[in-house]
Amino acid sequence: MFRRREIACSILVDTRGRLLLQRRDKIPGIIQPGKVSLFGGHREGKETYLQCVVREIHEEISYFVSAGRFRHLTSYDGHDLEVRGGSVHAEFYVADDIPVDKLLVTEGSLLIADPDQVPRLASQFTPYASLAIEAFSFGHGSRQGAS
Repeated sequence: MFRRREIACSILVDTRGRLLLQRRDKIPGIIQPGKVSLFGGHREGKETYLQCVVREIHEEISYFVSAGRFRHLTSYDGHDLEVRGGSVHAEFYVADDIPVDKLLVTEGSLLIADPDQVPRLASQFTPYASLAIEAFSFGHGSRQGAS
């Protein structure tokens, strides 16, 4: 069955310049269990991708980050890198100055990484975390996937 997902995720950066990442839960049925991911998720109804990332971040870290604090990083549209036979449209954002001491993570667990630790974590990243962190690290623009 051909399935299309629409997702929005964000790289969160704390007040000290560290990346705030999500270690995914290891539960049955979850995509990429135990891998390192970004906070975010699936778009609901007619919400925009920005509205989606605001809602998802609030749900997952119990801290409200307003839409104006997110800046667009990159996009991906093409075959789904995580679900066989599907397609995806993904929007990726960055939000800075997140106070780590105010967070209560409700999905997965918080992984705090100094920028110099990121290359050592690369093998643990989900495909979409890899894509976004590459864009964040190297300043790449939008990316089109093969359909």
